Amino acid sequence: MQTNTLYFGDNLAVLRREFPDESVDLIYLDPPFNSKRDYNMVFRDIAGAGDTAQLKAFGDTHTFAGAAAEYNELILSGYPEGHLVHALQQVFGPTPLVAYLSIMALRLRELHRVLKPTGSLYLHCDPLAGHFLKLIVDAVFGSYGFRNDIAWKRTSAHGNVGRRYAAVQDRLLYYTKTSDWTWHQPYLGYTAEYQRSHYGQVEEGTGRRYTTRDLTASMQRASKGQLYEWKGVRPVSSRCWSFAQSKMEAFEAEGRLVYGPSGVPRLKLYLEEMPGTPCDDVWTDIPPINSQSPERLGFPTQKPLALLERIVAASSNEGDLVLDPFCGCGTAVVAAQKLGRRWCGIDITALAASTIKKRLLENFPDAFPTPASIPVVGFPVDLAGRGFGPPEIAGHQL
Repeated sequence: MQTNTLYFGDNLAVLRREFPDESVDLIYLDPPFNSKRDYNMVFRDIAGAGDTAQLKAFGDTHTFAGAAAEYNELILSGYPEGHLVHALQQVFGPTPLVAYLSIMALRLRELHRVLKPTGSLYLHCDPLAGHFLKLIVDAVFGSYGFRNDIAWKRTSAHGNVGRRYAAVQDRLLYYTKTSDWTWHQPYLGYTAEYQRSHYGQVEEGTGRRYTTRDLTASMQRASKGQLYEWKGVRPVSSRCWSFAQSKMEAFEAEGRLVYGPSGVPRLKLYLEEMPGTPCDDVWTDIPPINSQSPERLGFPTQKPLALLERIVAASSNEGDLVLDPFCGCGTAVVAAQKLGRRWCGIDITALAASTIKKRLLENFPDAFPTPASIPVVGFPVDLAGRGFGPPEIAGHQL
């Protein structure tokens, strides 16, 4: 396995051939379906629908007959996801949905294999197929691996949406391999209203906004160093000071103590020193790629860089390896490179190769001075293993 490398072909074959066990720190995947970004195709026969390279590669397999090999391998594997997909086939019949779940289950099992014990996986999907995919990931990772079902607001309601509520969200299914995973809490900036209501005091002379906090603690957590008199004042009965006397003296020297009428000190907490509000599982602060965005590359499934930066920063360390097995236009690859991570991308289209190379060359000229400095292993093949030909495909140079 090479890092900072693009791999092209069926990602199931690439994972099995190139990636050893427990070699990847973070996985992000946004599986492709069609040139639009919804999942409707997995619920109907898509043979012959569309003409994109991804449909050329995946179209035949999104019928039950086309995915027969994957389905048979899956149900004979003995893994829980095999039993689950077989049960779904009994309920729904030999549908494109079951074909798709068979394809995804095999790949998710391989992704689980290559993930380190401290690793995380984010599966990007939408509500139409998300509940089926969550069952599959639960079967692969175990229900104990589930961390969040994140809702990302990817668009706004507009036009006539019919007799239902407007569909505006994508889902990010977040799982970890074990109970000991890499995590760096992301924070969101405080709103103007929150700043006014919680940091309404302004320091004279500096103009810094601040609030104050109590400097006493329960006597249950007291140590000898927290029992003392401060400027003639002791905490009330059953309370002690939160900090040792030396720390209180440091606060005093820094001008961070505020005294009330009773002489009891409180600690100043400055607004600019606070990290913000912990990020929750509803993300409305990252706008999608629109027609005027400077990021826009023309990929209908392109995700904003800020979305991938949040994921990479929260769930990996510098130098860790980030894998996107459906890398498309390479936003996860770009985020990983920008944040000092190593990366691998896998895709089955020639357009992905040329687009990602162009993005890396333009954004990181020092790291990638020439096209040859970005290794490409293999070239696109369809799921039956038939090559598309030389690496110059439809005008796209690998």
